[in-house]
Amino acid sequence: MRLTKHHGLGNDFLVVIDLDASHPTGPELAISLCDRRTGIGADGLLWVTDGDGDADVTMRLLNADGSSAEMSGNGIRCLAQAVFQAGLVAPPVLKVATEAGMRTVRVLSQPEPDCHRMSVEMGVAQVGEETPEWVAGQVLRAVRVEVGNPHIVLLWGGTELPNRDELITMGSHIDHSTPGGANVEVFRPLADGLAAVVYERGVGPTLSCGTGSCAVAAAAQQWGITGEHTTVEMPGGALEITLGEPVLLTGDTRSVATIETPWP
Repeated sequence: MRLTKHHGLGNDFLVVIDLDASHPTGPELAISLCDRRTGIGADGLLWVTDGDGDADVTMRLLNADGSSAEMSGNGIRCLAQAVFQAGLVAPPVLKVATEAGMRTVRVLSQPEPDCHRMSVEMGVAQVGEETPEWVAGQVLRAVRVEVGNPHIVLLWGGTELPNRDELITMGSHIDHSTPGGANVEVFRPLADGLAAVVYERGVGPTLSCGTGSCAVAAAAQQWGITGEHTTVEMPGGALEITLGEPVLLTGDTRSVATIETPWP
C-alpha cells in the first residue's frame, strides 16, 4: 500500500489513491493506520476513487476511530494536494464528490515546494437553533451549525480558551449527548478575528478544523460578532473564511511523506 501524508495546519491525514476501488478500505484499516504509536499516525484516512459526472475524484473519509465523516475542509485540501502531486489532475482546480456534496478546490499559490495555499468552496453554512442546554459557566451562547457535517459552536466568555483536558471533557460530553454526534468548537472574539479550539467527532482535540472554522465564523456572524470575512486562529494556525453561498475556506496544506506498508 502506498500512502501519502499531508496536513492542514496540523490537522493531518493519510491519503490512499485507489481510482478503480480495487482495495476497498474499512474502519479496522483506518484505526490501524491512524494510530500514532502502533501505526503511521493521523487524524483521518482519505480514500480517493474515480469521480462520477462532473467530479474528478470521489473522497471517502474515515476518522482515526474508524467512523465515517461527511466532510473535512483541511482533509479535502490534503486530498487535492495528493491528487495534484500524483499527476492525476492538472492544477489549479479539482472537483471532488463527497458525502456532503460536490466541493471545488483551487490552488492559489505554492509558496514552498511542499506547500500549497488553497481555497475550498464549502457549500452553505446553516446556522440552526440555539442549544441553551450547553450554556453554563464560561459558555455564553451555543448553537448548532451544519457545514455538510454537524457542529455545536460555543461562545466563550473567558479571556483564555479551555485547555486540552477541559476541551476533552466538554467536547466528548456534547458529542456523545448529540444524536449522531457532533464536532464541538469553543471560540472567543479577538481584536482582528476569532480564536477557537475544536473537539472533532471521532478524533478528539485537533490542531485545526476546516469545517469547524466555517461553523465558528457563521455563528459569530449570526450573533453580530464578525462580518462576512474573518480569520479563525486555531492552535495549528489561521484559516481565512469568507461567508456566502458557498462559504470559501482558505489555508495552507503541506506534504509530509510518502509511505509504503503491506496490505493487511
